[in-house]
Amino acid sequence: MSNPEHHEDRAKVLAAFGGKKGLIDSGIPSVIFLVVFNVTDELQSALIASVSVSALLTIIRLAMRETIQHAVSGLIGSLICAWFANRTGNASDLYIPKLLTNLGYGSVYLIANLAGWPILGLLLGPILGENLQWRKDPARARAYKRASWLWVGMFFARIAVQYPIYRSGNVNLLGTVNLAMGYPLFLATAYGSWMILKTVPTTKVSEK
Repeated sequence: MSNPEHHEDRAKVLAAFGGKKGLIDSGIPSVIFLVVFNVTDELQSALIASVSVSALLTIIRLAMRETIQHAVSGLIGSLICAWFANRTGNASDLYIPKLLTNLGYGSVYLIANLAGWPILGLLLGPILGENLQWRKDPARARAYKRASWLWVGMFFARIAVQYPIYRSGNVNLLGTVNLAMGYPLFLATAYGSWMILKTVPTTKVSEK
């Protein structure tokens, strides 16, 4: 692919993963929770602040007539996490949905890769204009599979590191590690995936 095609495809891939605004909308509530909880040491205050910020981001996107998909997803996620923590009164339980989400995604990516249907191919193929034609291109199929293994590793690495901390009940450490293994690891995995995929040209869709 030429450089212009690279830039265009990279933009499409970034958009598929939520884009910069999507990352902000879905991630800031977690940061707010950790900050408020550290300052006040009150679960209720931290939960209210987190959900309020998420709701505010949704309102801002609506007012600016921008996509609210990720803001709403962040709000729903915040409400679910808040429900778990509020139900037991244990601040660590805020992270149960996130652990379960990583387990779910990791399992799906793993099973799909073993079955020869890598999730990245299913997700990005239509976006990059190759639909499922990449399955007939061995090199492209291998690239999608290798890139998808990075995501399998990311999801299960999060569980392997964070679940023991969750069991220990150290909320501040769990929150800090959750943030460290959130955006930074996500962006590193996405970048690694792009570096793998860009080495193999997209499969041209045959015209009938």
